[in-house]
Amino acid sequence: MTTTVLPLVPENQEFDASINNTNYKFKIIWRGAFWCMDLMDSSGAAIVSGIPMGSGADLLGQYQHLSLGFSLYIIGNDGLTDPTQYDLGINNKLCVVTE
Repeated sequence: MTTTVLPLVPENQEFDASINNTNYKFKIIWRGAFWCMDLMDSSGAAIVSGIPMGSGADLLGQYQHLSLGFSLYIIGNDGLTDPTQYDLGINNKLCVVTE
């Protein structure tokens, strides 16, 4: 099992990441009360959209049927606090855990 931190900043963003030799696109948007994530394939086709980025659980946990081969977690300094508008990527990290 390997854990990798994806670099984020506390602003809306889009980026590409290679996970298990597959390229994915991520879109992170502040929705006024919480951060939300879209996961897409390399062409930009949606895999999962509108995932609330809360701490404490695998963000992809309810999508096990997709067999992506990885999990996504928000890990905060205290382990349980959800990221705020101003601390995503600073006090709260997006971590990829591969099997």
